[in-house]
Parts: sequence; C-alpha cells; structure tokens
Amino acid sequence: MHRDPPSARPQVTEYYKLSEKPPSLRKRRTLIFEPAILNLNSSPVDETHLNKQAGSRRRGSAALPGPPFDKTHLKKPAHSQRPPPPWREEIRSVLISRARLARRVHALARQIEKDFAGGDLVIVALLNGTVVFLADLLRGLSLPLRLDFIGVSSYRDGAGSGGLIFTKELRLDVSGRDVLLVDDILDTGRTLSRVLAKLRPLQPRRLKICVLLDKPARRLEKIAADYVGFTIPDEFVVGYGLDYGEKYRNLPFVGLLHPRIAQGG
Repeated sequence: MHRDPPSARPQVTEYYKLSEKPPSLRKRRTLIFEPAILNLNSSPVDETHLNKQAGSRRRGSAALPGPPFDKTHLKKPAHSQRPPPPWREEIRSVLISRARLARRVHALARQIEKDFAGGDLVIVALLNGTVVFLADLLRGLSLPLRLDFIGVSSYRDGAGSGGLIFTKELRLDVSGRDVLLVDDILDTGRTLSRVLAKLRPLQPRRLKICVLLDKPARRLEKIAADYVGFTIPDEFVVGYGLDYGEKYRNLPFVGLLHPRIAQGG
C-alpha cells in the first residue's frame, strides 16, 4: 500500500488515564488525565515541574480535571529508534518500543477494568491484526468476560475499487451485555463503521471501542475510539500484530516500514 514519504520526526501521542502512574512518577503524585505528547527527537524535561503542576491542579478540585495545561512540558525523548539488525533493511525505525507498548497496554487494561467492573462484558476482537495486542490486553484484565471474534477482509473487484467482506460472524449473544470492540488500528474508519453497523442492531447494553493505534490523518468516517493506546502520524506501520503482506506481525515493537518496501520496490 502506498504511503507518502515519512516525515523526518514522526510523533506519537500516548494517553495516560487518571489512575496510571508512569514509571518516572511512580513514587510521586499520580499523573492526572491529560494526553502526553511524545516527541521522538526532543530533549528530557524537568519532571519536578510537571509533578508540581499536576499536583497544584488536583488540590481543591472536584473529580473532573480542569482545562489542559501546556503540553510542551510533557515532551520526552525516545529511547532507541533503530530496529534490531535483522530488520534494518526493511524497517526504517522503531516508532513504539516494546517497553512502551507493555506500559500502555497495562494502563488500558486498568482503565477498562475500572469502567466495566460489575458488568457482563463481551470482548469482540477483529481478526487478524489484533491478536498480539488482544493477548496482552486480556492478560491484564482480572474481571469476568466472554471473548468472540469477527473476521473482516478487504477485496478489490475488476475496476480496482475496494470493499469489505465478513469472513467470520459473531457467535455469542451480546444483547443486553457490555461490548468492547477491539481493533489494532483506526485509520479511515471504514472497517469499524461496518462492524458497528452489524453490532448495534444486536442491542448491546453498551458498545465501546478500543484500539491500539489511532491515525486521524486518514479518517474518512466520523468515528472515534473510546480507548486509544497511541495516536500516530500518517506512516505505514508494522509489528505487534500489524502486517504488510502477512509479514512482520511477530515484531515485538511497532516500526515504520521502509518506503521502498511499502511501494513494492
């Protein structure tokens, strides 16, 4: 699939929920619910300033946080952007490391567990790109749940236009139950729109969306996820379940595919 030439400094947005404690703040105050903008080429920040600012906003406030503070104070450097030697000919750089994936998925699991506590939860995952993300997410959940899958595949007709077909239908009854729809990436929104149109007539009590990656620059449908791991730039990404030609799913990180590979060169 063709992608525009990658930017020199791709950025990733990592969302911390109210109860999450990043490793650097684990012995200090809990970071309040604000998005943290991670610039992969920035310099370290003074986390003492960040801790004081977050703490001052929590004192005397109600349960809901106030308006966002300056996100420039939240910029942190990436640890390593070079992929392991076996992949350097095909993967241009590491966008999200294995450690950051683990921390973020753990935080998502904690928030989902809190939001769905006491309910009758059914997790519906889309095949096949979710398998790695889903496995780690499920291991982080300690509440009772059911699991089912929906298979969706794209095709092209003789005129070259694309479409979607369902390769696996839902097996469980979700009527009156809480449903969490899990996908690997939200880009154009077409796939999730089709799946939502199939699930809503089944009358679940609640229907929420969880995605590992959000790529808003490519959005064509008016759709948003309730739980987002990382917001990424318009780059062709692989690894951690995401593929190109059914390759690279086993990479333990999310990487940027080299343009010559994505363009079939």
